[in-house]
Amino acid sequence: MSRPADSRRLVLTGGPGAGKTALLEALRDAGFSVMDEAGRAVIQDQALIGGRALPWVDPGAFAEAMLAWELRSLRLAEGLPGPVFFDRGLPDVLGYLDLQGLPIPAHMQAAAERFPYHRQVFLLPPWREIFIQDQERKQSFAEAERTCAAMERTYRRLAYQIIEVPPAPLAQRLRFVIEQSRLGHGEPAGQFKAL
Repeated sequence: MSRPADSRRLVLTGGPGAGKTALLEALRDAGFSVMDEAGRAVIQDQALIGGRALPWVDPGAFAEAMLAWELRSLRLAEGLPGPVFFDRGLPDVLGYLDLQGLPIPAHMQAAAERFPYHRQVFLLPPWREIFIQDQERKQSFAEAERTCAAMERTYRRLAYQIIEVPPAPLAQRLRFVIEQSRLGHGEPAGQFKAL
């Protein structure tokens, strides 16, 4: 049985290299609570210990590790005041499996249904001008586009409303997300610093 959506939990999703991390850091600097992305942290940890839960080694194990990370992030967020912005959420794990052409295990589907986020989800599409690859982000721009499409498809399938964050300077994106968050709640989602 699903819980009602938690209006305090706001997700930013999309493809890699779309500016999510910079936007989340700006939200953190503006005084909001932020939960970091699972994928990058799992890759860093697994690489350090010689683990197999890497997307290019064992995609299923990577998905399980991300699931555990996201569930822990939800628990940590319970004790935080005001809105909490998540760098991806449980549905992103399902989107990753979809992208890989792998079946979605029942327990992962159950997690995404049992722990819903705010119904408005911020989608950052790939942005060629800022896209770069690094040690953890090995995807090409075309893969980033496919990833974004898989995430959008997954969130829509789970009945979330997608709000596309337009490519713009960081301050404008920050203002857009904060303003949309206010509209999504009817009232401000918490204490907002003046921009």
